[in-house]
Amino acid sequence: MVEQIKLGNISVDVVLKEIKNVHLSVYPPTGRVRISAPANMSIDTIRVFAISKLDWIKKQQGKLREQSRETPRDFVDRESHYVWGKRYLLQVIERDQPPSVTLKGNKMILGVRPDTGTEKRHMLLESWYREQLKSAMPALITKWEGQMDVIVNCFYVQRMKTKWGSCNPEKQSIRLNTDLARKPRECLEYLVVHEMVHLIERSHNARFIVLMDRFLPQWRTLRDELNVAPLAHAEWRY
Repeated sequence: MVEQIKLGNISVDVVLKEIKNVHLSVYPPTGRVRISAPANMSIDTIRVFAISKLDWIKKQQGKLREQSRETPRDFVDRESHYVWGKRYLLQVIERDQPPSVTLKGNKMILGVRPDTGTEKRHMLLESWYREQLKSAMPALITKWEGQMDVIVNCFYVQRMKTKWGSCNPEKQSIRLNTDLARKPRECLEYLVVHEMVHLIERSHNARFIVLMDRFLPQWRTLRDELNVAPLAHAEWRY
């Protein structure tokens, strides 16, 4: 069940569920605020908690408002697209052959059949990005399984609207956002480690931070690098 509380001109969505700790999140692109809280916690207690975090909430919202965003993509020649943090200029080649995506020098060459529209071009590139991420994941998971002594039973790659990744400790699975294939590879490794640590410790508590510091001491730098990267132009929802 979702309720809403007001802190001046800031609306906070409150979700009560069977958890032990309170979780506060500020989501891009508009800075929507969400609190997940234990089912037996009163709204008054949650309000006091939210008020205590008001300065932090405003700071995070300010960062999101200042963050640069990509302009909408039209998937035409000379348009900028990113792969693993590197900028490529799109070159569209129409030909009566199966569609393809190839990187050559500083160009991303998109081969499409004649009269392929913008939406179809978008779908082709999204599918290609998904495959890049799916190909990169197994080696990273194997590397960190050995170092963490934890097993990932399965992983998923999909377009995610509000987060870079998630995990399911019961199923020992992790899920990552397709857009990570556009970001530096180091950011992907940070997300893999982040979600795998959650298989050991669910919350972002002191133990989680200790584990992150142990496995990936530079994780804060990588997190900041990912978070300052341009957001997609789409309006994220959750």
